[in-house]
Amino acid sequence: MTPQTLAAAPDSRTTVHRRPLSFGRFVAEAQNRGALVVQPRMGFSGPALMRAGLLATKGAADAVVGTMTIDSYTRVSDEASAVRALNSGVPLNGFPITSYSPHTSRWVLDGVRDAGFPVQIRHGSARPQRIVTALARLGLDATEGGPVSYCLPYGRTPLLDSVRNWQESCEFLAGLRATGAEPHLETFGGCMLGQLCPPGLLVAISALEALFFHRAGLRSISLSYAQQTNAAQDRDAVHALRRLAGEFLPDTDWHIVLYTYMGLYPQTRSGSLDLLERSAELAVETGAARLIVKTVAEAHRIPTVAENVEALRVAARAASRHRAAAAEAGRPGAVPGPPAGAAGSTVPPDAADSAVYAEARALVEAVLNLDDDLGQALLKAFARGYLDVPFCLHPDNAGRSRSRIDGSGRLTWSEIGAMPLGPVRDRGRRLTAAGLFDALSFVQRRHDRTLPPSVPRTPLPSAARRPAAHRQHTQEVAP
Repeated sequence: MTPQTLAAAPDSRTTVHRRPLSFGRFVAEAQNRGALVVQPRMGFSGPALMRAGLLATKGAADAVVGTMTIDSYTRVSDEASAVRALNSGVPLNGFPITSYSPHTSRWVLDGVRDAGFPVQIRHGSARPQRIVTALARLGLDATEGGPVSYCLPYGRTPLLDSVRNWQESCEFLAGLRATGAEPHLETFGGCMLGQLCPPGLLVAISALEALFFHRAGLRSISLSYAQQTNAAQDRDAVHALRRLAGEFLPDTDWHIVLYTYMGLYPQTRSGSLDLLERSAELAVETGAARLIVKTVAEAHRIPTVAENVEALRVAARAASRHRAAAAEAGRPGAVPGPPAGAAGSTVPPDAADSAVYAEARALVEAVLNLDDDLGQALLKAFARGYLDVPFCLHPDNAGRSRSRIDGSGRLTWSEIGAMPLGPVRDRGRRLTAAGLFDALSFVQRRHDRTLPPSVPRTPLPSAARRPAAHRQHTQEVAP
């Protein structure tokens, strides 16, 4: 049977379709048997292609999560434009879940999603109410985002509106627990802007969004972190995030989801695959349970289904190989421990009090001390500059912080604005346009071998206030 591709107005009913095994339990079971869950960043507007993509990725590795990424029109609640595009035969950059009839969307999932293949809806919206309502009608209960991370990088929706919208969406999802479901929500806070945001702030925002979800009634949560510029610093960051989750998320099934590097990606095939494999190894070393992969096409265009399948297989093989090598050498990461959110989950002692953890903990505590209502606390934190994302042009972001890549490749602060982090020791040189490009392309050049790893680097200059030319990250859906 082939579904009609003509868009239809969203159904106003709130009937919930039947659900298989919960998302969180699927990830926990995979982690228990020593498998890294791998997941693509993929979405197509055509139902047949979307279904084919899910079927192809389903068998790509031992433990795979399917992805349906929503298009840009739906992300900003412009269903009218999505419908016009579909009726005109114009392809979109994602699946318009609120514009297709539920019958069409169910056809995409029928016989595809099951206990061994959960599907997550990814969207990038500061106004996600209609999206979460639509996914619930399909029996889906896993999505992602957050009041900060799906507001500041993506547009000019006021943070006040985003906090209110996400509060409503979280409460709606939490209400699905009454139907016997265990809805799962993933933070996007650990991926702010994709690059050039020091890990302490990424970890803090991811932890704060997870706590926001928890206070709204959700009990299955994943906390995100995106691979950055220095492997040792990344290890500290993931360990810090795990420690904060253990401290702030009681009675919660939680895990860490790692993102392969989100910034300017290597242009060569060898460089792309090398970076992907390093992210899989990082996941194994730090106890992250799930990895969002990137493909060899990332620097050039939207990847094909085949390229997504290749990325899943490469990442899964790299993780398995690294785990086996660690077991043979007796290193950490050799065998699976308890799921990240389970009793007995620990962080290595040498990582417990890292600089990243101290910085993230200081930011989290500063925000929580502003107001008992976490939504209000987040608003006050940005208004006062306690949270300040470098390079972020959103009107509600103070824009006084500056970041830089130091000589060892670590992301550090050169200016902290009003953030409660103490003095900056090395501000570096004033940023030029060439210096900004140098920082943005650092990872790309290193993995494409235009920046030999053995060659010492002088510290890069600090980031200028609100530069006019920069590459703002967008996730799966490009504007």
